[in-house]
Amino acid sequence: MSDLPSNAHHPAGVHNSTGNRAGDHLSDSDHLAVLGYEDSFERSMSPWANFALGFTYLSPLVGVYSLLAVALSTGGPPSIWWIVIVACGQLLVALVFGEVVSQFPIAGGIYPWARRLWSKRYAWMAAWIYICALIVTITSVAEFGAGFLASLFGLELSRNSTLFLGLVLLVLALAINFSGTKWLARIARIGLFAELIGVIGLGLFLLIFERKHSFSVFFDTMGTAGDGSYLPVFMGAAVAGLFLFYGFEACGDVAEEVSNPARGIPKAMLMTILVGAVSALFSFGGYVLAAPNLEEIVSGEVADPIPAILEGSLGAVGAKIFLVVAVLAFISCVLSLQAAASRLIFSFARDGMMPGHRWLSKVTDGTKIPHNALIVACTAPALICVLIWFNDGILVAVTSFAILGIYLAFQMVVLGALRQRLRGWKPAGPWSLGGWGIIVNFAALAYGIFAMVLLSLPGDSGSFFADWIVLIGLVVVLVAGFIYLFTARPDRKSDAPEGDAIAVAEAIRAHRAKQ
Repeated sequence: MSDLPSNAHHPAGVHNSTGNRAGDHLSDSDHLAVLGYEDSFERSMSPWANFALGFTYLSPLVGVYSLLAVALSTGGPPSIWWIVIVACGQLLVALVFGEVVSQFPIAGGIYPWARRLWSKRYAWMAAWIYICALIVTITSVAEFGAGFLASLFGLELSRNSTLFLGLVLLVLALAINFSGTKWLARIARIGLFAELIGVIGLGLFLLIFERKHSFSVFFDTMGTAGDGSYLPVFMGAAVAGLFLFYGFEACGDVAEEVSNPARGIPKAMLMTILVGAVSALFSFGGYVLAAPNLEEIVSGEVADPIPAILEGSLGAVGAKIFLVVAVLAFISCVLSLQAAASRLIFSFARDGMMPGHRWLSKVTDGTKIPHNALIVACTAPALICVLIWFNDGILVAVTSFAILGIYLAFQMVVLGALRQRLRGWKPAGPWSLGGWGIIVNFAALAYGIFAMVLLSLPGDSGSFFADWIVLIGLVVVLVAGFIYLFTARPDRKSDAPEGDAIAVAEAIRAHRAKQ
């Protein structure tokens, strides 16, 4: 197991970090060696910065701002409870991921975890789905962030300004990512503070000083069910939570850039979910309780209620300050998404599993970042932005499958972990659930299936394409992936280890016993 794959990229002058207490667990470099790799990155990201990366990717500010009107017009104020439901479900997924990353602290997250838990073909499909979803997510965040930039600088939001400002966000994030992991960590921390101010700080202000409704409003359906049962309406409002709680896996995408990742990353992922849930509740709740025209918002008469709520509560100057905070959050979100996508592409390429793998797996000698993979993570979303400029009607079509694709990629890891447990795998990382692991694993899979069913439910517009767009988008991605997988056979071009979770666990325990 300690032999290095022939296609792994190991630049000269690698950085070696121990990061762990002697006798307690393997050092970071020894742990990586057992997995078949040497250090390719500089371990300069602190646990706090790792948490900030995941949190700014999850971005409750972006999620709540994007979803408030849709959630309220669908299910009324009780839709806030989906934040709690989905947070609990995704917490189960994060617990499973925690045990996996603790044994496999490798750059790329979803792809290497799926490969070591199942096979190269299985991992290829998981990574393909996730890369497509990430690229589209980067595009949508840049497009939506362009609206904030336009408002901040008093520009008219048009097709041209949206394209220009979206590209500015993408290139700015690329430049920061190119400067190295330290700057990525710094900007992620700034984005974290901007998020906390924009969601918890503003939420508390609205709750304390601008509240116009009682807390009982969160149990008032406000007529959204009509004369029928509220349950179908409530299920339809699941978007309020389902679109919020992903991004925590980004903490694991940069595992080789973090000291003591086997212990720290599981904690960072759990903190991302917990702090994100609290932040989203404060933000969503604050906007609802401070809305002077809540009935109009619920009836669908107000498409974008937040600017009016902010203007009425903070005044023109306060609303402008909030825009600055929001822009910082969007920059940090795009930055984190790019970083996560590039590490996944790098990990994919390092094992020879994609075209141009030698070029994509290069790491710069100075800053120790996968610069070519970063270029792809910026260029692909930029090209989609240009396509949207030609036809802005495709924005919904290209983004609809993204969330379902991310959930599917997550559940492929959850299923792979459960398969290995049933074959006798006992995770050997220093962070472990012990006997609760298999119970949590089953629960996480059940939740994931439930969430994917909700995401796949068709709309009721009467248009086949519009109502089934989520599944149509996913089918297109799956078909394209299967065609490439079974014609190019990238799995045959790689000698990277696969399905070896049990063997690796035994090797880790053997190395630890020798200390």
